[in-house]
Amino acid sequence: MAAYKLTYFNFPALAEPIRFLLSYLKIEFEDVRFEREEWPSIKPKMPYRQVPTLEIDGKILNQTSAICRYLSKKAGLAGSDDWESLLIDIAVDNFADFRLSIASAAFDPNEESKAKKFETLINETVPFYMNKFENIVGENNGYFVNGKLSWADLYFVAVVDFFGYLAKVNLLEGRPKLQELKKNVSEIPEIKSWIAKRPVFKYEA
Repeated sequence: MAAYKLTYFNFPALAEPIRFLLSYLKIEFEDVRFEREEWPSIKPKMPYRQVPTLEIDGKILNQTSAICRYLSKKAGLAGSDDWESLLIDIAVDNFADFRLSIASAAFDPNEESKAKKFETLINETVPFYMNKFENIVGENNGYFVNGKLSWADLYFVAVVDFFGYLAKVNLLEGRPKLQELKKNVSEIPEIKSWIAKRPVFKYEA
């Protein structure tokens, strides 16, 4: 059996979709976590000085979306044809764009520009993206693509609470379709089992 080792900071964020998929596949993996102060010593050892990385039988892989796409093919969650796979990729890339907007505000070291970015984030960016996501899920029978479970759904549910933590707002408030999607994904037995045993991260939206 292949040996899997996931390396990331000690919080959910970009590693959590990988953890969801590994759990969905019932793949045992070593969940290596480190604290922020350890990062300077770990960073030079990473292929592109970034994490997460997934090591499979000694081969170190980077890029969350690429890793998730690889795992999702094993799980049968990557789309039934090229068109469906494209729609799933588009959904995930839209999540990534949203994340970049949130990160730009959350990690801005300048307090003045940070405040301006947060004003735009809360008043414009969050409503734009989250309402789009709500409508898409509403139009697709509770999922992001073609009315059935895909890795886009697992990805979204894996990251949405952390996105909200960074944005300092409950992203799902007033969005019942997305709330239902989160509930449904979280109740998948393999995902539910992972959520029950994973380290607790305290969210304060």
